[in-house]
Amino acid sequence: MENIQPDPKILIDIVQTRMPYGKYKGTLIADLPVYYLEWMAGKGFTKDKMGMLLSTAFEIKTNGLGEILAMVKRSVR
Repeated sequence: MENIQPDPKILIDIVQTRMPYGKYKGTLIADLPVYYLEWMAGKGFTKDKMGMLLSTAFEIKTNGLGEILAMVKRSVR
């Protein structure tokens, strides 16, 4: 079986990248409310890096793992 390693840079990008458009323009992706990420998931995430960051934040938050983002945010300050 292939050994797949997650890219920690993705988590860092989620806590440092600001939403470039929409209702929450300027908000850090890590700080977006779950209901907004759910709404975006229903519309479909884009197939670019921003879509990947948003979908990753969505998966983390909807699975009750938001503390991971809080820990990364504290560690990169």
